[in-house]
Amino acid sequence: MLCILWLFFSLANVQSQQAEEISYLSAADDTMQPARFYDPGSESPAPMVVALHSWSGDYTQQTHLEIEEWCVENGWAFMHPNFRGRNRRPEATGSELAVEDIVSAVDYAKRTTRIDENRIYLVGTSGGGYSCLLMAGRQPRLWAGVSAWVPIYDLEAWYYETKERELRYTGEIVASCGGAPGDSRQVDAEYRKRSPKTYMRKARGVNLHINAGVRDGYEGSVPISHSLLAFNAVAKRKDRLSESEIGYFVDKAEVPEALVREIVDASYGDKQPLFRRTSGLATLTIFDGGHELIAPAAIAWIEAMDPKN
Repeated sequence: MLCILWLFFSLANVQSQQAEEISYLSAADDTMQPARFYDPGSESPAPMVVALHSWSGDYTQQTHLEIEEWCVENGWAFMHPNFRGRNRRPEATGSELAVEDIVSAVDYAKRTTRIDENRIYLVGTSGGGYSCLLMAGRQPRLWAGVSAWVPIYDLEAWYYETKERELRYTGEIVASCGGAPGDSRQVDAEYRKRSPKTYMRKARGVNLHINAGVRDGYEGSVPISHSLLAFNAVAKRKDRLSESEIGYFVDKAEVPEALVREIVDASYGDKQPLFRRTSGLATLTIFDGGHELIAPAAIAWIEAMDPKN
């Protein structure tokens, strides 16, 4: 009987140690927005990771579950907002509503529990990586660090890339921005307004971790040119990749011979870095993979950035 009771309470404790569904007021339009949130209930201010869902996901997505579990194990808060859900309508896809939803989610956490405002980290993959770059430029002072995986940097460029490959994302980009590039000045303004490219230089003071698999664009939906150009936007002139080097990366899905160096980083497992460059506060890593997140590498970078470690 005692064993059964012990098992019951142990299971109940495990279930309580995870993010729970909550709703919070978004300052964007005074609507209640859903999210998943883990409150560590710490007596001292706790650090927090905010994870952003992918292009086709929402706040229930499990892409960043390994990072969530790490937060729980280490007494960190974890926030997974919806920010208007899947990127296929004007209210989502880098809109003012989506941007403010993310800020309001952070504000909710700070009101609800004790959060260390100097240790709030942002992570996202694919469409979440896109939103990470956008938030790094739109709200640079909010984040202690931003880890963006296989991100989209320029919506207009991605429109043409997905159209050429006949991917469904083309129609979703059009639905979000009100048309195709060139349809009107208003439509073109929407592409600029919703693209990290427009704001990236403002992210030069942010600790940035930009990652892409060398075969993305072949095995995945986002050519690695987006990550390379995002790095160039924040890098010092001497550290930027040339147009020909970027073209080689994209066309060959390989590192240009002159840039090949041996890199060993255990956090990337069997998908080791093939190219890495740091400039100022930004680090770009091209790894042996495709369109994916390597959660242990994201966690290792957050740990390395955290001032308490």
